[in-house]
Amino acid sequence: MNRDIIVLGSMNVDFVVTVKRRPGKGETVPGYEFSIFPGGKGANQAVAAAKLGGKVAMAGRIGDDVFSKVVLDSLSSAGVGDELIVTTQDVPTGSAFITVDEKGENSIIVVPGANGYCSKADVDALRPYLEKAKMLMLQLEIPLETVEYAVSIARSCGTRVMLDPAPPVPLSEELLRGIDILTPNEHEASFLTGRQVVDVESARLAASDLLNAGARAVVIKLGGRGLVYAEEGNSGSIPGHRVQAVDTTAAGDAFAGGLAVALCEGNSLEEACRFANAVGALAVTRKGAQTSMPERRELEVFLQV
Repeated sequence: MNRDIIVLGSMNVDFVVTVKRRPGKGETVPGYEFSIFPGGKGANQAVAAAKLGGKVAMAGRIGDDVFSKVVLDSLSSAGVGDELIVTTQDVPTGSAFITVDEKGENSIIVVPGANGYCSKADVDALRPYLEKAKMLMLQLEIPLETVEYAVSIARSCGTRVMLDPAPPVPLSEELLRGIDILTPNEHEASFLTGRQVVDVESARLAASDLLNAGARAVVIKLGGRGLVYAEEGNSGSIPGHRVQAVDTTAAGDAFAGGLAVALCEGNSLEEACRFANAVGALAVTRKGAQTSMPERRELEVFLQV
């Protein structure tokens, strides 16, 4: 089956503890709820896109432990193809340890596990699929050299590349020149530009910096305040939706999946951002990562209200 969207990235199991407030240094606080969810930025984005109607395949590595089934079952139930996933022997599946407070804000520790073994050879195996795909989605929870190589291969195939630069690391100008859509949040945009991004105006300036550095289009996510988008000759901002946040985990991944689907359906950058903005807003009203991703019909109802 041909896949319009290939997601190369991390697959994790998320261990989530809900607390009244997150602990400070050296402090112990009680948790009052514990859950295990499938996660990883790559898998989250794949599930988000598939639940919105995208034809998606996940690529990357999982371990040979019991937790790999949690990941694979979630991908399968969302309609994500798993034919490009490699099982790595004697290595654990990636994991994330997440605390969520009463306001829905989170803190996350990620252990790469099998994700750290994703290699250039894995990317070479994707070439026949990339040649037929419309979009390659990438994040930074697999080795940076693998991401850089994937960008170069996708460009040689004529496939659009979307990069969610999280967790943030320095990005070379060569890498940025290969990115069609760069989607940092305000913290990542601050890291990448050295400019403190605190509002719409500072986000506009940071987006301009990133365009000048080589990215073809930039979308800076500002949480509940919405987003700023920019490409050559076109820029703007879109306000956030008023919703009751329960868990902000994977809101950015929900946004990325929505943006990729809308762009692959032929929408303009502004139209795609409006669509993705609503996807991210719906996702924060539910607990978990992949479990919070909305179906297409839910999104259509939300947009009509």
